[in-house]
Amino acid sequence: MAGKREKSEDIVSKLRQIEVLQGQGMTVADASRQIGITEQTFYRWRKQYGGMSRGQLKRLKELEKENQRLRRAVSDLTLDKLILTEAAKGKLLSPSRRRRCIDHVRQALGISERRACRTLGQHRSTQRKVPRGRPDEERLTEDIIELARQYGRYGYRPVTALLNQSGWHVNHKRVERIWKREGLKVPPKQKKKGRLWLNDGSCIRLRPERPNHVWSYDFMQDRTADGRAYRILNIIDEFTREALMIRIDRKLNSTDVLDALTDLFILRGPPDYIRSDNGPEFVAQKVRDWIAAVGAKAAFIEPGSPWENGYCESFNARFRDELLNGELFYSIKEARIIIEDWRKHYNTVRPHSALGYRPPATESIVQMDQRPVMH
Repeated sequence: MAGKREKSEDIVSKLRQIEVLQGQGMTVADASRQIGITEQTFYRWRKQYGGMSRGQLKRLKELEKENQRLRRAVSDLTLDKLILTEAAKGKLLSPSRRRRCIDHVRQALGISERRACRTLGQHRSTQRKVPRGRPDEERLTEDIIELARQYGRYGYRPVTALLNQSGWHVNHKRVERIWKREGLKVPPKQKKKGRLWLNDGSCIRLRPERPNHVWSYDFMQDRTADGRAYRILNIIDEFTREALMIRIDRKLNSTDVLDALTDLFILRGPPDYIRSDNGPEFVAQKVRDWIAAVGAKAAFIEPGSPWENGYCESFNARFRDELLNGELFYSIKEARIIIEDWRKHYNTVRPHSALGYRPPATESIVQMDQRPVMH
């Protein structure tokens, strides 16, 4: 019997045999010897299986298996919790991020690749595959970085439009992926302002319907390096979003407004409407009379309602954000040259989101921009 391992069913059967032999008057030692075990083995078996039937033994085995299964389940859940805790916070949306996370979890917890992939939802073939990337990825990345450096206030969508203008055929999602990977900063979005509505539900904003339908103009102010202030007169076409003229001088009054409008009327003809705020340079009687005399109409916004002149206000914000906040001018002449270059870039190169990421100017406007404008 040495070295032989008895099954639980056989042990219960032998214990029942010994009980029968004892009932016939045999001693424990004689009964144990008769079935081929020692007396010490009998007492050990009786302590473990005494009084148990075969049906009860079967049920005990089932309970032991269930207990083991529950222990494994609890162990698996505990391990899954450890894996998820060790993983990076947030959703692991991309395979590359899951790949890096699984490598980190395996190194930290010492678990298998199979287990980490199953818990984090990564296919093992995806985990093992080394991404090769596209052959033009490096060149595209260099162009994106150069455009981001050159136009620091542009987001990835205008940069995508500039890339497609230069000959690339790329999707904005691919540019966005490279943009985020390189850590390029996206300019903060401006909070949208609601329109002003009348009680009857009609919008008081005059909507531009065609080129030369509605122009708008407004003043801005900045300072040169010596601290002296200068004024800027911006005139735009609301339909095409084109910057028609940017006039700069130390002082600008209603006479300068008329001079600027005269130059534009000679080049382009008068518009149907000219929108402005209620500044003294715009509401001056001679300006209103002159505008009416050439066949145009003045449209003034309500006092304290700059959103009614939203096209020009938006242009002013882009102008200040993309140029004035980043340039230090030492003279009016320098300001005029640089600002005029920026105006031509704005009209002919810069993508405009409201125009499907195309620049405002058409080919005819580009030719018109090449004509000298008097200051």
